[in-house]
Amino acid sequence: MSEQELRKRLELLKTEHRDLDAAIAALLESGSSDQLQIARLKKRKLALKDQIALIEDSLLPDIIA
Repeated sequence: MSEQELRKRLELLKTEHRDLDAAIAALLESGSSDQLQIARLKKRKLALKDQIALIEDSLLPDIIA
């Protein structure tokens, strides 16, 4: 993937991560007892965080100290 494609993918992942955060917060605030759904959303959010970290690492050049 080119740098431009990676940056676009990164923005999409960050948006999805924020959306999941909002969805989880809404479920918790509503007093939802669907713990399985909340756990699935949190797991997806964590996977997105890992993907975001990988892309950010690939976009940053290695710096030799």
